[in-house]
Amino acid sequence: MSRSTRGIVSYGAHIPRLRISRAAIAEAHAWALPGLKGQAKGERALCSWDEDAITLAVAAARDAVRNNGRAAPAALTLASTTAPFADLQNAVIVASALNLSTSTQCSDLAGSTRAGLSALAQALESGAEGDALVVAADRRSAKPGSAQEMQFGAGAAAIQVGEDASLAKYLGRESVSHLFVDHFRATGEKHDYYWEERWIRDEGVAKVIPAAVKRLLAKTGRAATDVKWFGLAGAPSGSDKLVAKTLGIAPEQIIPDLAGNVGDCGTAHAPLQLIHALENAKPGDLIIVAAFGQGCEVLAFEMGEGSHRPATGLAKSIAARIPETSYMKMASFEGEIDLEWGMRAETDVKAALTQHYRSADQINAFVGGRCKVCNTVQFPRLPNCVSCAAPDSQTPFNFADELGQVATFSADWLQFYLAPPLYVGLVQFDVGSRLLMEIVEVGAAGIDVGTRLSMQFRIKARDRKRHYSRYFWKAVPVR
Repeated sequence: MSRSTRGIVSYGAHIPRLRISRAAIAEAHAWALPGLKGQAKGERALCSWDEDAITLAVAAARDAVRNNGRAAPAALTLASTTAPFADLQNAVIVASALNLSTSTQCSDLAGSTRAGLSALAQALESGAEGDALVVAADRRSAKPGSAQEMQFGAGAAAIQVGEDASLAKYLGRESVSHLFVDHFRATGEKHDYYWEERWIRDEGVAKVIPAAVKRLLAKTGRAATDVKWFGLAGAPSGSDKLVAKTLGIAPEQIIPDLAGNVGDCGTAHAPLQLIHALENAKPGDLIIVAAFGQGCEVLAFEMGEGSHRPATGLAKSIAARIPETSYMKMASFEGEIDLEWGMRAETDVKAALTQHYRSADQINAFVGGRCKVCNTVQFPRLPNCVSCAAPDSQTPFNFADELGQVATFSADWLQFYLAPPLYVGLVQFDVGSRLLMEIVEVGAAGIDVGTRLSMQFRIKARDRKRHYSRYFWKAVPVR
């Protein structure tokens, strides 16, 4: 099979809905660190307690693979520096939530925030048959009061690559690897340690990125003046403008750095910038995206004439925001403070891994059943139909992509919940089934009977004793 047209066939993005203003963060530290007010512009994405790199990855991946007209990917790679498990393949959890075949080749890639672009380049240059899905996701954690707490964000990007790509053709890459340590986080540590910003920019970025981009342009037979979209991630603020000026790329060709309303998304940042270009580029446009980190990764694409776009994508995901003003809530979600939740929080949430294995498709992929006799759908999938009682009549039915509405609900302030109140209600699915579910991301708008709901993969419970997270699906109001 020819790889001459290998490139991007679809994409998806996900930014957490919660957004906290940097002014609120700076105000919380004003008593000790008044200098932070100088960085108190805009807002940054904030994960709730039940979101992590895996849940972000699933949301972006669903956006990429739904209704894209392609066969299911044969391989899935998850790039993340904040994946929750060190010795459990995180990509397998993502694949399971997507209800992909158990024959899907899964792999994790980490070690640097450039891993998102590295994984994408590897997938594009792979000689394997079938499409590959590359997902980059990070929930970045920063020490309270640090500059990184103001700068970091969270998000995920998913890009499916394959042959006969009409969306964007892959032109090539330039990869540089050397031991330039701009920041690091030791195994077992929670926060990154950063070196001096000016040194990183002048000695690292300014010397590494322009030279790499020039070599890539020479390989592809293009000039800097041909570049219509240029993005740079993993470097100090303003580095993209510095590099563009050095190369002779016009300022208006620089892809937005997402700093003002999202924040630095780690491994996902460069792929998210690429997605911004894909959403706005014209056929024939030359796109160059670079990621700095122990060297750099630079990829080049030519925009095609493909018309497929995801249901959400980056721009809509950024727009679907829920404002958050409480720094204390942010600190609790990040695990920086441990509140006294009372005796109701002293329950053991140990996961039964045997039952989890036996019901993996129902728990991870939200697969219920449809009766072959009367066509009734139900969850969970039981031996007998809940409507006509026909035995062994159930065929798999996936609820993950189904919409519904609130039939009944309550807001519980008594039961232990890490983001009170706990909203629980009966969800009436459009396909006919009714299910008691947790409802999240309610926000100031609230919910009412009839509020439209979609499904999202989230953390159901965290076992703090054994450090294991159980995942399931929750209902989210459609904004």
